[in-house]
Amino acid sequence: MNKEKISVITLGCSKNTVDSERLMSQLKLNKFDLIDDPNKADSVVINTCGFIDAAKEESINTILSAIELKKKGKLKKVIVAGCLSERYMNDLMKEIPEVDAFFGTEAYEGIVREFGGNLKYELLGERIVTTPKHFAYLKISEGCDNPCSFCAIPLMRGVHKTKPMEDLLNEASLLSAKGVKELILIGQDTTDYGIDLYGKRNIAELLRRLSEISGIEWIRLLYVYPSHLPDELIEEIAVNPKICKYIDIPLQHISDNVLKSMRRGITKRRTVELLQQLKERIPNLTLRTTFIVGYPNETENEFEELCNFVRDIKFDRFGVFNYSVEENTPSFILNDPVPLETKEERKATLMEIQKNISEEKNRMFIGKKMKVVIDGFENNRYIGRTERDAPEVDGEVIIDAKKGALEIGEFYDVEIYNCNEYDLFGKLSEVSKLHTQAKESQ
Repeated sequence: MNKEKISVITLGCSKNTVDSERLMSQLKLNKFDLIDDPNKADSVVINTCGFIDAAKEESINTILSAIELKKKGKLKKVIVAGCLSERYMNDLMKEIPEVDAFFGTEAYEGIVREFGGNLKYELLGERIVTTPKHFAYLKISEGCDNPCSFCAIPLMRGVHKTKPMEDLLNEASLLSAKGVKELILIGQDTTDYGIDLYGKRNIAELLRRLSEISGIEWIRLLYVYPSHLPDELIEEIAVNPKICKYIDIPLQHISDNVLKSMRRGITKRRTVELLQQLKERIPNLTLRTTFIVGYPNETENEFEELCNFVRDIKFDRFGVFNYSVEENTPSFILNDPVPLETKEERKATLMEIQKNISEEKNRMFIGKKMKVVIDGFENNRYIGRTERDAPEVDGEVIIDAKKGALEIGEFYDVEIYNCNEYDLFGKLSEVSKLHTQAKESQ
């Protein structure tokens, strides 16, 4: 009897990636075949994103494409899950009745049962890692308690729920045993870790205990909320050699009027003080942030204030999103008065400012040696990252070396000889060559 072939399509953020990896493990434990290409599968599960308009559109288009395959007889089942389904399930059921079943977020049991399997509760922490084997995301919490006016995440993911520390340590140990060397901690708000389960924010303790796991060399922290960043977290990042000197701290804006309307719980003055404190206490810190442009009450003056702030602070990395009006969020009543054209112009202006800053910062590394992890080999060159770079969202180090000279997932000393706005160009230092030769001679 042929086993059913299932393709899991993941859209959206790294949190969805982890959810899909857990689901795939459960499907495999139930003896189903996992297929990357939906065109060669019997059924597909689409793990959707519903965060902003562009993500919703991508999710809808992916569902419709799967439905077309089903109409042609190439698919037996189309299952839709994830954030978009969680939020708009009733609407989707009416608009796309060809979908066989809809599920919300983390609905592992329902999806497995839909295919005739049973959830293996004792193995729920198991995952099929879909990232390169040397790094993996570790989702430390689910949901969010912050009242941001523009954000629909609480509608899709619920309130903040801490994952028990011992479960995370076990999961991290399993990942390390599979060859993972870099853990990337994620959650809707990683600074709130522990507040509901332990009565305090103990993200620093989690970082410290994760760093004690053998085989883990880098630990990277994403999605740090600025208004309640624990002092002990700053200290742990500063002193722990395994924790990347890298903080992703989404600020969204800097104008007090906009921040107040956004319900961010922080002022411009406090933001500037926090950033100065981080830079002073954590040597060689890399700061990543994100901003929203075109928020309903963002005037030209407030946008210019944001531009000046970016010029002054000189962030190492950032992203910019256009404001997206979301139903049932507090800002929905403000409508969407800023034209899309204006949003795009503001976004382009901010990115142009950042491009110049990024190139200026990159030039500082020319002639220096940097520790680099190798992610892959493309176009006859190796692609790596430094401690300053999270995968998929930051820059890369492009290394001149023949295929076979380096090992994917290994760390090397790389000498930087050139750069552009976002990437560095390097060659193996003499130290790395000696290490490589020593490994080959063994």
